[in-house]
Amino acid sequence: MKQLLAATAVLAATFSTSAIAEQSPAPNVARDLAAACAICHGPNGWSAGGSLPHLAGQPADYLVKQLRDFRDGRRPATIMTQIARGYTEEQYQLMAAFFAAQKVR
Repeated sequence: MKQLLAATAVLAATFSTSAIAEQSPAPNVARDLAAACAICHGPNGWSAGGSLPHLAGQPADYLVKQLRDFRDGRRPATIMTQIARGYTEEQYQLMAAFFAAQKVR
């Protein structure tokens, strides 16, 4: 009986894990990733005071290039070099698309 229960548990875990892996990403994943940028670049990419660059409305390919340049040291920065290294290429794309879609004030 214990073996049957163990086998059932393994099968259930396998099927639930593969079902989760096949689901599409959460609908707000781009927004959630971009939220980390708000502390410096403002809500939805519009920085208060204008001392830091606005991200809202920038072309996505431009934003991705900037993140890659920070990550690779081609664009020197105090903080962004470290921050950019914490994201994957897919996450760059998601965040850039989110900011590109934001309205410019």
